[in-house]
Amino acid sequence: QVQLVESGGGLVQAGGSLRLSCVASGLTFSAYGMGWFRQAPGKERDIVAAVSWSGYNIYYSDSVKGRFTISRDNAKNTVYLEMNSLKPEDTAAYYCALVHTSYSDTNYYIRSSNYPYWGQGTQVTVSS
Repeated sequence: QVQLVESGGGLVQAGGSLRLSCVASGLTFSAYGMGWFRQAPGKERDIVAAVSWSGYNIYYSDSVKGRFTISRDNAKNTVYLEMNSLKPEDTAAYYCALVHTSYSDTNYYIRSSNYPYWGQGTQVTVSS
């Protein structure tokens, strides 16, 4: 049974930093691409960042490029999202997701419909 558990969310002032973690179990982690998505109230769930199964292909949305960093540690079955220079508009529930694929094209990883496995979400709130 595949399980994803996110942690690291919280309340932070604008300009601050947070590090989200997503620990996966019940699968061969290194064979999975991973994505971080976020959803603000009343809005759609959008891609934030994604990393391919190999770790060599990485995608960032324009809104977070240069501020967020996605990384993965296969030995720990964990993917991280380092978030710096946070803005109030980053406030949302953040979700990690996994997909078993050999694709390297990042266009594949930005579509939420391609991910069968999702975590429960962790709330990030950035105050101004």
